[in-house]
Amino acid sequence: MAAERAAKVGTTAALLILVGAALAVYGLDQLSKYLVVTNLTEGEVVQVLGPVLQWQFVRNPGAAFSLASGMTWIFTILAAGVITFIVWFARRIHSIAWALVFGLLLGGVLGNLTDRLLREPSFGLGHVIDFISTPWMLPAIYNVADIAIVSSMVLFMILTIRGVGLDGTRESKRSDAARDAEAAGDAEATGGPAAPAPGAATADGADGAAAGEGKTPLAGTQLAAES
Repeated sequence: MAAERAAKVGTTAALLILVGAALAVYGLDQLSKYLVVTNLTEGEVVQVLGPVLQWQFVRNPGAAFSLASGMTWIFTILAAGVITFIVWFARRIHSIAWALVFGLLLGGVLGNLTDRLLREPSFGLGHVIDFISTPWMLPAIYNVADIAIVSSMVLFMILTIRGVGLDGTRESKRSDAARDAEAAGDAEATGGPAAPAPGAATADGADGAAAGEGKTPLAGTQLAAES
């Protein structure tokens, strides 16, 4: 219960977490791209950890991980749509985890959208700067924004599988609360008394016990009269 309460926050706190995560991702993404453009030659490969991690400066006209080249305008429009949706949807979030999901997604989408809008060759058709290469894991080259987007999707799937809602509560908790509220509403609608707790004595039972106090178990019965 304590962990669940800690995961639930107010609208303002959730917005602050979302905006903070988005700004952190966006700032790191744009700073890393600036350093790559100013310090590396396009196509140059710099060994960082051998085949495990390399810097390789490329300009990507497509989607994340260098996919779908030649569809830059489509991804520009999609990115703008995603950002609009997040801004509109943000006030419904009351969970730290969900705030991080949308914060990571917003920061990543903004990072790549900035490249498409402001970099060469033209507005809306700019190429995204990619530079992170991990040949042992996948052949694509990516950037900080791509990592944030993928991380948000992974966290999204985990929260969905666990049944965590936007308010931070689990699906099972919400179902139990709904059933309890429905039962209470039915009892109030019928006007019937609440069922006594198991083992609790009723008023009639208490009076009967008081009336029979001091008598033998057979007192008042036909067998007692015959005896």
